[in-house]
Amino acid sequence: MEAVSDIPSGASILIGGFGICGMAHNLCKAMSLRRDVGDFHLVSNAGGMNGWGVGMMIENRQVRSIIASRVGPACKAYEEQALKGEIEVELSPQGTFTERIRAGGAGIGGFFTPTGAGTVVAEGKETRIVDGQEYIFEEPIRADYAFIKAWKGDERGNLIYRMSAQNFNPVMATAAEVTIAEVEEIVPVGEISPEKVHTPGIFVQRVVLGEDIEKPIEIMTTRPRKNSGVS
Repeated sequence: MEAVSDIPSGASILIGGFGICGMAHNLCKAMSLRRDVGDFHLVSNAGGMNGWGVGMMIENRQVRSIIASRVGPACKAYEEQALKGEIEVELSPQGTFTERIRAGGAGIGGFFTPTGAGTVVAEGKETRIVDGQEYIFEEPIRADYAFIKAWKGDERGNLIYRMSAQNFNPVMATAAEVTIAEVEEIVPVGEISPEKVHTPGIFVQRVVLGEDIEKPIEIMTTRPRKNSGVS
């Protein structure tokens, strides 16, 4: 895919999605097919799933480090490489994770938060007492690129997300030098009403139409309905 053809080895990439909801699968897939590059530094809530999304890049051993809120069980390669120390993992509490990205996009030089104070999260970080409570300093996050998944976008990059796919995508779009948006539909400029725009086109440099819009369920569990006769 031409949209990711110039991303070099060692680049830092923000990848949206809560689990896999709102994750730019087609952009991740295109990167996984580029076997000439790797050593990427990712910022992603989780690691996709087996053969899907970020999981494909991890399976191909293209990822050197990741800042995440968790190591998800849906991608076996992610779990194995993290446990073996083959991927450097920095875990950040989810609210802190989001605020660090927002700060990066807003040009804020960091912030103090009580989250993680007195735990391993605080190791090596500046602390401060505010109103008798301990706070720790968290640095902003920015990246070279951002992979964003939206429902609809126009030719100038104005984006609309659907439901929970808004998760990390809007803040990540603001915190990268180059934001690449994968959308399910591209419409002419003017078709999206200004008041409905979630991410303005000023933050988006490239828009691509996703070819594969499959939306698998990351982890599914089922149980019989009561009185259904199903055992």
